[in-house]
Amino acid sequence: MPGMNELFILLVIALLVIGPKRLPEYTQKLTNIVRELRRMASGARDQLKEETGVDLNEVDWRKYDPRQYDPRKIIRDALLEDSPAQATSGADTAAASTVAAAAVAPTATPEPAPQRVIERLAPGQPAPFDADAT
Repeated sequence: MPGMNELFILLVIALLVIGPKRLPEYTQKLTNIVRELRRMASGARDQLKEETGVDLNEVDWRKYDPRQYDPRKIIRDALLEDSPAQATSGADTAAASTVAAAAVAPTATPEPAPQRVIERLAPGQPAPFDADAT
């Protein structure tokens, strides 16, 4: 935002460049441009409210500020968050999960994990070349 000194300097430069005879004409043009921009912004705001049903004046913009989010805090909260099934905390959580796993293990038959097939090239065989990828 320009201060009063910068605004005064701009007015003096405009007076010298445009001249005192044409200054009122250009001032009127600038006023019309600002009015048109305000009208367009108001129309866009009204159209957004009409299409989405959300009034921009009622939106809490601080909630969407990315500077307020600390990824470390989000991860820490997610890791420390108790699930509804586990109401205990601290060391009791680890003990309860171990007991729950031991209780479930004998009745459930775990499915074997699918084996990953790794295809290897023969020694001396060139790697495939994809002209579109390079």
